[in-house]
Amino acid sequence: SGTIQVLGQDIANLSTRAHAELAKKIGVAFQSGALFSSLNVGENIQLPLVEHTKLDASTMEIMTRMKLEVVDLAGFGAKYPWQLSGGMQQRLQIARNLVTGPRLVFMDEPTGGLDVSVQARLLDLLRGLVREMGLSAIIVTHDLAVVRLLADRLMVMKSGRVVEAGLTDQVLDDPQHGYTQLLVSSVLQV
Repeated sequence: SGTIQVLGQDIANLSTRAHAELAKKIGVAFQSGALFSSLNVGENIQLPLVEHTKLDASTMEIMTRMKLEVVDLAGFGAKYPWQLSGGMQQRLQIARNLVTGPRLVFMDEPTGGLDVSVQARLLDLLRGLVREMGLSAIIVTHDLAVVRLLADRLMVMKSGRVVEAGLTDQVLDDPQHGYTQLLVSSVLQV
């Protein structure tokens, strides 16, 4: 029971129009890609602009180039997602999600499947973007190093239920729930 509020709005009671307006303020980056292989990099980034704005083509092109620069993909606009590395695809997803200027971004395992050096670069990019743009980000991950680096607050879930929540350092340094203790200790033993 309860309510789900996103950016101060109870989503269960939104009109269709209000829901569409709220959707413009939210970005989602999936672990598995969710990129359109038939669209080039630039077209993938422009897709949210086409769907959610009434901008002209030249404005969309400028915004696309700006986002490509932000995620260090300048010059890749004409390439296709399948021509990019995994880290580049993740950065493309981030650019696509940020092009409309969202206030909230959901990310599912943003560093999943990436090698350590690519992870570090992506995490630095994410941390900088969240701070510079004043974004709120909800990150789903099993990687406690990612959590410690990116998250101010942490919720530990087991079987679909929150078992512990609080400030990230507090939860990771002094876990109270047995499941959280198990998670933290398993990382330290590796």
